[in-house]
Amino acid sequence: MEHRIVGSDPSFTVGVEEEYLIVDAATRELRPRAEAVLPAARRVLGDQVQPELSLSQIEVETAVCHTLDEVRAGLVRLRSGVLAAAEEAGSLVVASGTHPFSDWRNQALTPKDRYLALGRDFRLLAWEQLISGCHVHVGMDDPEDAIAVMDHCRPWLPTLLALSANSPFWEGVDSGYASYRTQVFDRWPVTGPPPVLGSRATYDRVVEDLVATGAIAEETKLYWDMRPSARFPTVEFRICDVCLTVDEAVMVAGLIRSLVRTCHTRAQAGEPTPAVRPEVVRAARWRAARDGLDGDLVDLETCWARPAAEVVGELLDFLRPDLEDAGEWDEVSALTAHTLERGTGARRQREVSERTGSPVELVDWLVEQTRPDGSATTASNRRNAASGSSG
Repeated sequence: MEHRIVGSDPSFTVGVEEEYLIVDAATRELRPRAEAVLPAARRVLGDQVQPELSLSQIEVETAVCHTLDEVRAGLVRLRSGVLAAAEEAGSLVVASGTHPFSDWRNQALTPKDRYLALGRDFRLLAWEQLISGCHVHVGMDDPEDAIAVMDHCRPWLPTLLALSANSPFWEGVDSGYASYRTQVFDRWPVTGPPPVLGSRATYDRVVEDLVATGAIAEETKLYWDMRPSARFPTVEFRICDVCLTVDEAVMVAGLIRSLVRTCHTRAQAGEPTPAVRPEVVRAARWRAARDGLDGDLVDLETCWARPAAEVVGELLDFLRPDLEDAGEWDEVSALTAHTLERGTGARRQREVSERTGSPVELVDWLVEQTRPDGSATTASNRRNAASGSSG
C-alpha cells in the first residue's frame, strides 16, 4: 500500500458528500428509483451525483472547496439539481438519515458489482442499510499528519454526531434515538470510532489484518466514523447523519474543517494525544446518538455527563482561535447557536410528527426542508435567513 508524502502544508480544502432518500411523489414511500433519477440528474450535475448501496438512495458530492461560501453554493446547486431530476421521474428526495415509515423489504440493492458484493458478504445488514449520512473530507496531503489529526480529533466525534442527529424514526416507529442511523450502521463489523493509531504504519497493518480475516475486501470497506480516505488525500469524517438543511451541512463542514486545522496545529506542536479509552468514546457516541442535543453529552476530558449545550460550547471555545483566524467564526458560531436553539433535525422531525399525526405530512415537510433557498446570504445575516426557513 503506497501513499504519497509531500512534506508540504496541508491544503485544508473541504468537500461534502450527502446521501438522499428517494420517495414516491404520490405515496411518499421509499422507492427503488435511482436508475430513473440518475440520468436526469447527471445531465445537469455530471459525475457529482452517484448511485448508492440501495436503489432507493442517491449520493452527491461537492467539488473541492476552499471556502464555506463555496460549500454552500455547491450544496444548493446539487440539492436543486437532484430535486428537479427526481420530480421529472415522478419522485421526490429527502435529506433524512432514515425514512419515517418505509420497510426495507420493499427496496433493492443497486445492481453494481461493488454493492452486490456487499450484499453477498453482509447479507441482511446490507439489505436493511436504508440510511443516509453526510461525509466531510478535509485536505491532508501527508499520511502521517492525517493519522495524527485523527488521533487528536477522536474525542469530539460524539459532539459532531449530536449536532447532526437527523434519524429518529425506523419503519414507522419512533426509535427513541436522535440518530437511529448510527444504531443500524453499528451492526457492521468495521464501523464506529477509530482506535488511537499513532502512525500510518499502524493504520496500514490494521487494514491488512482486516483484509486477511475476510472482514473487508479492501481499504474502502473500512467504515470507521473517521478515516484516511482511500480515494483522496483527505481525512474523511463519516460520523454525521445527512443534514436536513443546507445551513446545517455548512455548519458541520465548518466545524469539522476547523477541528482538523486545530488538531493539526496541536499535533505539530507536540501536544499529547488525548488519552480516552475506546470503551468511553464508544459509550459517549452511543449517548449522543440516543439524545442528540436534548440530553447530556459526555465531556471526554473529564468523562462526566454534562448538558449538551455546555459540551457544544466547549467545542466552539476549542475552535474559536482557528475560526477567527479563518474569518469563519461569525458564520459557524451563529449556525451552531441556531441549531442549539431550534433543535436537531431529529427533534424537529418529532415536533412535526406530533403536530400533524401523519407520516405522509412528515415526509412532505422533509422534502420542503431539503430544498435549498438558493439565496446568497452573507455571514452577518445567515442566522436570520435560517430562522425564516426552519419550518
